[in-house]
Amino acid sequence: MKIKNFVYIAIGSALGLGLSPFFPGTFGASAGVLFHVLIVFFLPVKIQWAALVFVFILVCSANHVLTPWAEDYWGCKDPKYFVLDEVAGYLLIPILFRYGQLWKVVLWGFLLFRVFDIFKLIPPARQIDQNMHGAWGILLDDLVSAGYAVLVMYLIYWLGPSWLISDS
Repeated sequence: MKIKNFVYIAIGSALGLGLSPFFPGTFGASAGVLFHVLIVFFLPVKIQWAALVFVFILVCSANHVLTPWAEDYWGCKDPKYFVLDEVAGYLLIPILFRYGQLWKVVLWGFLLFRVFDIFKLIPPARQIDQNMHGAWGILLDDLVSAGYAVLVMYLIYWLGPSWLISDS
């Protein structure tokens, strides 16, 4: 295998997490969780949001640059092992939702994001997935799914029992 392909596979599969034979998107999204948790644990609070935005932009950029290669390498549109879209989708959640304890945000964010991303029940996620192609099509349906997850998290935060997602 060429070194370029090895490096691109490592990046595009989120260091191999997306190569899982079962639920590659879910395993890939867990790389976003890892980035989120590492940023919260190791960076000062004042720069955590900026760091999340930086990593999000970096992942989105890598998705845009590597999508043509991934589609050619794996021989299909939106290859299941190419999971940068799932990583970016999860990372959008802690950027937009800044309340609650870390473990609650990770739990709710991850579960809701995966449900919305897998089932694409609410427009326009399904329409984007079916009609947009290339890097933007691969990425945008995941960002819409993350947006739905954030909306539900805000509803839980504002209207649900305080123990579900609040700071206490």
